[in-house]
Amino acid sequence: MNEYFLIFCCAFLLPLIMILVGAVFVKRPPIRINSVYGYRTQMSMLNRDTWNFAHHHCGKVWLAAGSATLVLSAAVCAVVLLLKKDFETPGFIIMGVQLAVMIASIIPTELALRKNFNKDGSRK
Repeated sequence: MNEYFLIFCCAFLLPLIMILVGAVFVKRPPIRINSVYGYRTQMSMLNRDTWNFAHHHCGKVWLAAGSATLVLSAAVCAVVLLLKKDFETPGFIIMGVQLAVMIASIIPTELALRKNFNKDGSRK
């Protein structure tokens, strides 16, 4: 039963991290452009304007995606627990979907950067 509890907790970990980090990115992006912490892509690291824009946008995406995956994860977990089914496989599937959603958040952020900035980082 302990391993089920661990998987159950892990199923909520990534959405909660996305919500928390998303809120931080929207309110306070990392001060310096760096290669350690933050939304780091070639386009986002061009200048301070692209850096702030990317973090604000990615933060909003992560807030929405984290909230949605948290609700969906809770629903799936509730169904699995009510049916008293094995939780290992659904738990790992949930975490895989959450990870895919988090990685997919790069797409709308990069599209928004390209829509608002030129390749040299100047605003359109």
